[in-house]
Amino acid sequence: MYAVCLRYARHQLEAQDLLQEGFIRVFEKLIAFRMEGSLEGWIRRIMVHTAINQFRKRSFQQERFGLEHLPESPVESVALNRLGEQELMALIAELPEGYRLVFNLYAIEGYDHAEIATMLGCGESTSRSQLSKARSYLQARIERKETTHHAGKTSH
Repeated sequence: MYAVCLRYARHQLEAQDLLQEGFIRVFEKLIAFRMEGSLEGWIRRIMVHTAINQFRKRSFQQERFGLEHLPESPVESVALNRLGEQELMALIAELPEGYRLVFNLYAIEGYDHAEIATMLGCGESTSRSQLSKARSYLQARIERKETTHHAGKTSH
């Protein structure tokens, strides 16, 4: 569950706080678990919702990202395939908070834009926009990483 919290947190201490708060909620709600599905999945949902609630407290609508100049093109899956899981998770961790939250909910947790909009208290178009900007940001970072990697190979 710590890995789930890390994906939503800005840093390790925040992830630890999310984990602790999430497990407090798990223990408070344990009586409500109906044994219909996996306990792990149920706990994971609580952790994700704990992260979302924490995020709401920091006010999703008021955060300024300053990355609106990035083109809204899809991320090339070929570029993503070249990255290892650790590299990809590190790039996701670098995303601005709003982008990271929507990207995690959509691409990793599998929620659709309507569900994300409901969870975050924003419009579906905002969710789509945040996802698009997250993808653009990731693509720019991946391209920069590849350019640096190729430049390093040719200089040897």
